[in-house]
Amino acid sequence: MDHKTIEEYVLDMPDAKLEYPFGEGVAVYKVHDKMFALIQEGKEPVRISLKCDPELSKVLRGKYTEVMEGYHLNKKHWNTIVLSGQLTWEEIQGLIRHSYDLVRSKGKEQPES
Repeated sequence: MDHKTIEEYVLDMPDAKLEYPFGEGVAVYKVHDKMFALIQEGKEPVRISLKCDPELSKVLRGKYTEVMEGYHLNKKHWNTIVLSGQLTWEEIQGLIRHSYDLVRSKGKEQPES
């Protein structure tokens, strides 16, 4: 799994955008100005951090060694996934979509100014 393939999928989400608020080297993907994915650039294998329902996080961390607590993120709500082949591309896509949906739905609840 390479960064470019993942980035194309992430940026194909409605209103998704790429920013570098932490400087070069950490690609941050946002929807409604809220982070839903982060990729530390230049790492092999690719590592992606995604928002996740806390109960699902527990299940994933127990089932897959490549799913761990979010690196430098809220450990309850974020996972960092090392894409070394344990999860299929379809599973990774599902987790990206899950993260996007969590953040997008939360952003819609806030009043517009």
